[in-house]
Amino acid sequence: MDKFASGSKARTWLMGAVLAAALAGCSPDDGIFGGRPGTPAPPGTPGLPGTPGPAGPAPNLGAAAAFGGFGGGAGMTNQGTFTVITGAQGQPVSIGTTGASTTMTGFHSATPGCIYTETPLNIGAVNGTINTAPPPPDVACPTEGTAATFATAQAAANDALAAFIDLSPAARPGATDPGANLGGLTLAPGIYATAGGAFLLTGSDLTLDAGGNADAVWIFQMASTLTVGAAGAPRSVILAGGAQPKNVFWQVGSSATINGAGGGTMVGTIISSAATTFSTAGNPCCTTLNGRALALNASVTMVNTVINVPAP
Repeated sequence: MDKFASGSKARTWLMGAVLAAALAGCSPDDGIFGGRPGTPAPPGTPGLPGTPGPAGPAPNLGAAAAFGGFGGGAGMTNQGTFTVITGAQGQPVSIGTTGASTTMTGFHSATPGCIYTETPLNIGAVNGTINTAPPPPDVACPTEGTAATFATAQAAANDALAAFIDLSPAARPGATDPGANLGGLTLAPGIYATAGGAFLLTGSDLTLDAGGNADAVWIFQMASTLTVGAAGAPRSVILAGGAQPKNVFWQVGSSATINGAGGGTMVGTIISSAATTFSTAGNPCCTTLNGRALALNASVTMVNTVINVPAP
């Protein structure tokens, strides 16, 4: 009898161990993340709130985060009277260049008297500071076009370049190829590149769906150009599922042309090696960017363009 009881206890223990293992194997964590119950998902897990998804974390923009536009050493040009560059959450923002103040045309900053070659037909308002190398744009503006604003512009240039490198295929490999034309697609968070090296957004809009994860990140890598919109047909980027403009990045190896026909809403931080252009001379209001336009080695040109800079 004692022998039977001992054997019964052993079998009971063995069955309990098997049941516990089976329950652990059915854990929701194991099915999604491959871990034990209660194990946190690893960084980069798609769709999990608090993680950026397969693209990894957003790059650190540093001093460049406050800039709605940056024109390398070549400056920035505005045409039209409806251009406004402001913080999406009401925060002060900047535009600038490592060039002299004379390379900025058609703008005024929030500082009284700081006007950069505006005309009655070319007026662009900046809700913050314009940062350039000396000289000041006018005797009525002694606080801009100084050594201090030049240092700020240099810091932004350095940090924008660092972010550009961080977004590159060398730093973030494993991109998915969705095809050259992003029009009509709905894309989950991730890294995207195409074999031809250039992205188009024509024919229909692009939707970026975060699936409920407000921290989801998208990175688009281009060896050459980015072209959004076609003749008479502006296109937009639409955010869904909690996606945020601050988490969308376009790494452009050459130039970017955003809705040359005017209109449309672009989303994300565009860091281009060459020039970035919004709309075309003579187009009415407005072409919108919810993000930043940072050109490393050339100018940024705007025509009746509204830029809403995300908070970092």
